[in-house]
Amino acid sequence: MLALASGLVACSTAKQFSAPQPNLEETAAPRVAGRALGDGSSECNVPPDSSQSQYIIGYGSLMEDDSRKRTSPQAGPAHPIEVKGYRRGWFARAEAVGFSTTYLGVLPEQESDLNAVIYQVDPLELLATDQREISYCRKRVDVLAIKPLEREAFQAPTGQIWIYVTKPDRVAPPNSRYPIVQSYVDIFVSGCLEQEQRFGLTDFSRQCLSTTTDWSTHWVNDRIYPRRPFMFQPKARPIDHLLSKRLPRYFSRIRIESGG
Repeated sequence: MLALASGLVACSTAKQFSAPQPNLEETAAPRVAGRALGDGSSECNVPPDSSQSQYIIGYGSLMEDDSRKRTSPQAGPAHPIEVKGYRRGWFARAEAVGFSTTYLGVLPEQESDLNAVIYQVDPLELLATDQREISYCRKRVDVLAIKPLEREAFQAPTGQIWIYVTKPDRVAPPNSRYPIVQSYVDIFVSGCLEQEQRFGLTDFSRQCLSTTTDWSTHWVNDRIYPRRPFMFQPKARPIDHLLSKRLPRYFSRIRIESGG
């Protein structure tokens, strides 16, 4: 049974990233990943141990409350964490015929880390999330790879902890047929802003961007009526402000979906 070390039970302050920030404006094909802190198994979506509590690490759309609760309405509250040994990036190509989307994914990489959330689910909701994340492989995460980011103590999870890793045959950078889409960026950044505001975490949303690789100029704005985006995406202004400041090269070249 996994158990957090006593030193991980509480985090007195949110982590401040003092190391130099990566260049967010360099795009390259997804790198070959190294091994992460996991169970070392090549098996995908292994049956959970029903005698243990089940936890999911959300790093993309699962960070946003509304998006997460559509699949796991009974899930426990989400807590902000840092995960060591995984790299988040735009390289999860959707399983679709014709035009589709490139989503966020993670790959095991020893020297990388990312900020995310962790939340508890029952076994049925875990299996429902497997169906939602059909292009990913649920893999077990070593408890030593996790660091809480809350300023206040929270109940340390003990049980099985899972993350959805991009399947090798779905790893590919964005292109004109499979671009990054603004509606998905909105969900991701909204989740980051929710955590930042809920827990008073300085720079949490900026860390979401700085620990995400493979940004691309293959990025389309598919918001409904984008001239008045706040009608459909309440956080449109803070999202766009953050993106324009942190990713000016890419943000300035986003095209409207219906454009040529």
